[in-house]
Amino acid sequence: MKQILSVIIPLLLIFALVLNQALPADAAKKAAKKKGLSQEVLVEITQKVDNLTKKIYERELYTPEDSGELINLKLQLDEQMDIFAESSYAPIYFKIGNIYRMRGQDQEAINCYQTILENFSQTAYAPKSRDILTQMGVEIALPQDASEQEEENEF
Repeated sequence: MKQILSVIIPLLLIFALVLNQALPADAAKKAAKKKGLSQEVLVEITQKVDNLTKKIYERELYTPEDSGELINLKLQLDEQMDIFAESSYAPIYFKIGNIYRMRGQDQEAINCYQTILENFSQTAYAPKSRDILTQMGVEIALPQDASEQEEENEF
């Protein structure tokens, strides 16, 4: 019994030390995620979206890899939006929405423009998104603020 305890106790101490050292690193990663994407990542995403936009305007062949890249960029933004909505994402969503619209993928475009209206209503991209949605014949659904929801719940 003593031999078992003499083995288990040091192992538990080592495990506790390793776990204690790993937690601050995890906390730092989570804090970094809450701040959103770094400036370098935003520039990289913007450049990729701009290159895809140029391909459309230049009527170049839009490859399956290009479609995959666009999907990955959108998913990356959506993932960040779940953590932290930053106004610097608005122009990227707008450009991605434009790409989808020019490619005839209206539902994906609508989702991008609606994301701007819901999360970035104070940016210059909100009125542009509203105008495009109106031109597309989409009924614009804006999120209600808490006071309006309470009033509706009273009736």
